[in-house]
Amino acid sequence: MRDEQGAPLLISVTLPRRELYAAVWQVQVGRVQLYLLDSNIPENPAPDDRNLTDRLYGGDRRTRIRQEILMGIGGIRALDALGLRPSICHMNEGHSAFLALERIRQLQHEKSLSFNQAQEITRAGNVFTTHTPVPAGLERFEFDLIDEHFGDYSRELGLSREEFLNLGREHVGDHEMFSMPVLAMRLSSGTNAVSKLHAWVSRGMWGSLYPDTPLDEVPIQSVTNGVHIQTWISDEIAELFDHYLDPAWREEDGRPDLWAAVDDIPNDELWRVHERSRRQLIAFARERLHQQLLRRGFARSEADASSRVLNPRALTIGFARRFATYKRATLIFRDLPRLKRIASDPHRPVQFIFAGKAHPHDAGGKEFIRQIIHMAQDPELRPHIVFLQNYDMHIARQLVQGVDIWLNNPRRPQEASGTSGMKCIYNAGLNCSILDGWWDEGYAPEFGWAIGNGEEYPPHEEGHQDHVESQALYNILEKDVVPLFYDRDDDNLPQEWMRHVKASMRQLAPRFSSHRMVQEYSELFYLPSLQRVQRMQADDLQQGLAFSAWRSRLEQFWHEIRIESLEFSDTQLVVGASFEVKARVHLGRFNPADLRVQLYSGKLNTQRELGAHAGDVVDMQPLGERENGSQVFHARYAYHVGGERGLSARVLPRHELLPDQIHQGLITWAQTSP
Repeated sequence: MRDEQGAPLLISVTLPRRELYAAVWQVQVGRVQLYLLDSNIPENPAPDDRNLTDRLYGGDRRTRIRQEILMGIGGIRALDALGLRPSICHMNEGHSAFLALERIRQLQHEKSLSFNQAQEITRAGNVFTTHTPVPAGLERFEFDLIDEHFGDYSRELGLSREEFLNLGREHVGDHEMFSMPVLAMRLSSGTNAVSKLHAWVSRGMWGSLYPDTPLDEVPIQSVTNGVHIQTWISDEIAELFDHYLDPAWREEDGRPDLWAAVDDIPNDELWRVHERSRRQLIAFARERLHQQLLRRGFARSEADASSRVLNPRALTIGFARRFATYKRATLIFRDLPRLKRIASDPHRPVQFIFAGKAHPHDAGGKEFIRQIIHMAQDPELRPHIVFLQNYDMHIARQLVQGVDIWLNNPRRPQEASGTSGMKCIYNAGLNCSILDGWWDEGYAPEFGWAIGNGEEYPPHEEGHQDHVESQALYNILEKDVVPLFYDRDDDNLPQEWMRHVKASMRQLAPRFSSHRMVQEYSELFYLPSLQRVQRMQADDLQQGLAFSAWRSRLEQFWHEIRIESLEFSDTQLVVGASFEVKARVHLGRFNPADLRVQLYSGKLNTQRELGAHAGDVVDMQPLGERENGSQVFHARYAYHVGGERGLSARVLPRHELLPDQIHQGLITWAQTSP
């Protein structure tokens, strides 16, 4: 990109004792303009600065924080230099979270606002997605690195050192660090995880940011990932869909009614198309293996033997992904004699194709790859196991289009979502997986297999877990998958297998497409955020400034709010019988319109406390006049189930510009009553 004088368009960010410059490049990806930042330019004399954008992984923590400063702060400055002012910024993972600070700084300087004022107005236009529950994937920095890089910047924002650190402060073990996810959550109007199970796990991880809040109500929603069907579907399957489905499937793949027509596809046609894809995969795998062996120095005669590995007609299982240790790529090898019996059955053979890469710093992941390559050289397994190196999208397409089963066996609940198994849905493949990530909400017995029943194990039982779940996997293969695949009719068609394939397409295809995902982001986050942004910015920010003043007052005087008493119209509470509850609330400096008073009923835990799971919530209404700063609120309620249940009342803030009723530290409870 070039400026008005035709020179390369440059932006800069401040690093210790110097400016870091970056050129802006544009790549046209279909209809989307993708902008890239490049620090390998003459304006950066230091080699470390020039190499900052050379690769994603590598370098030390100082390199990492500078990459994220360039991406977050530099990214906003690049958009600004291009004349682009987005209303909504979506932070996918915390790596880009510094952008929220730069948006605040811009507004401060343009409108002469305080940090708190600019923070409230810009927060309305930020959305944050957390993508992993694995601690190693969550970006955190020691405070000394923050001090080194943000001293002048924090002063420009009008913040003291402690105020700046508080934006991302997180307790990690026995010390504190600056957490990018925490920064992103604090400066966003909405946060989501990438599957329903991941949302539950994330609420547990970040629940401390919302003290005294039931875990189910920690404001982290879920938008389950989806895949772009046109990128991953085989041409042959797409042609079948064009013939038997409404043509709208290509553009409106989230409509369940379109996918009901997969039942109209003759089983023999769908099966023959999938068989061709499997044969193409086997030919591809043999050729790639041949090239790999030659590159590794094997004799040509040994490399030529690759033409005899794999069987184009055998049940083919794929496992391809990033080789993180929690994904347990080697689980299938725990009982080698049993695996060999399964794989080498002369009448019902089974074969496995592995592919993937490990993070450069993940020694455990690299060791898994080494072990699989070693296993593939075992004379008894060599015909049945192949590892494809240099995993990329081309290999991924071949795999998801050609395998019969997609295998996924992470340690629950460490798989945030996963998408590789989704891609098989559209290519007539089936899934066999631990109930983790997307499969936890997608699984049903009529179209796939679950390894285990969703059990979770503590770290000290990982060995036992691996034994139990590997045995469960072998049992599924021997008793369910293999017999179903090889159960053929007189025309050599696996009719029951195809019933599973069609059920998978019919029920899962509309649920796990990227169109559905983007629609959910739009409805849950983008459009509501846009409406708040527009209201806050209207009339030269008048509503935004008023809201900021209200929030500041709320946080300053919230401690004055207390629930003085909770009264019941009946002392004998019977299931199904309605009764009245009154709560006397000291409002302090607030009006009833500023607050939401609620009756809350939920299960009691073993300590006779209201537990983490969501209870019943009923809004209470003001009753009578305010006296001595206190107001009575009332509601009618009836227990619908028996058991150990508690009843309480709580006070929350209320404002039409609040994105959610739950806010950090702004919740006051009464004592739990029977």
